[in-house]
Formats: sequence, C-alpha cells, structure tokens
Amino acid sequence: MLALVNQERSKAGCSPVTADPELASLAQRFSDDMARRNFFDHTDPDGHTPWDRAEARGISGLGGENIARGQATAQAVMDTWMHSPGHRANILNCEYKTLGVGAHFGPGGPWWTQDFGF
Repeated sequence: MLALVNQERSKAGCSPVTADPELASLAQRFSDDMARRNFFDHTDPDGHTPWDRAEARGISGLGGENIARGQATAQAVMDTWMHSPGHRANILNCEYKTLGVGAHFGPGGPWWTQDFGF
C-alpha cells in the first residue's frame, strides 16, 4: 500500500510518505474495530473521530484518514480511493509526510484504513 500511495504522489509531484508504526497501529486498531462492531464510518459508534482516537493514543499531527470496505486487494482499494475526490485529496496532499495502514480481512470486509500524518 505504501508503494502504491507513493507512486500516485510521485505522479502529482509530492514527496513520498514514510511508514509510521504509531499511525499503522492506529489504522489497524480502527480497521479491527469497524469489523468487530460492524460499522463503516470515520466516527465510531461511541462518537470518537480519527483525531479523538489519535489523541487517546498520544499521537499528534494526524492529518487525514481514508477508509474503505470490501476491496479484496491494496490495488483495488487504491483504485477506489483515487476515483473519490476526498480520498484522492488525502493521498495527494503534499503536506503529509507519514502514513499508517491497517487492513482487517474477514466476512463482510475487508476494512481498510489509511492514517496520514504531518
């Protein structure tokens, strides 16, 4: 996924993002939570936003979040995101420097999360 994101960023003249383990943990936990509680939204059933979840884990500088559900491969989800104006804007935001990715594979999914940082 990181390579796919950086390919798109390169085409747009953006510097590559680097993998961030804290953002990856945040993204994975959110993908797992969406699967476990069977929801699909940036705001979880408890009303917590991506920035709330980041703050609770001591992560500052969260820039944006992309989520997707149902695409079987990283390429398929990237194709979907690149055809969505909001998701595409996150991927091609040249101000973002880091990325964490989470994916939960299971019935009803997969659930994908990208968390971008400054």
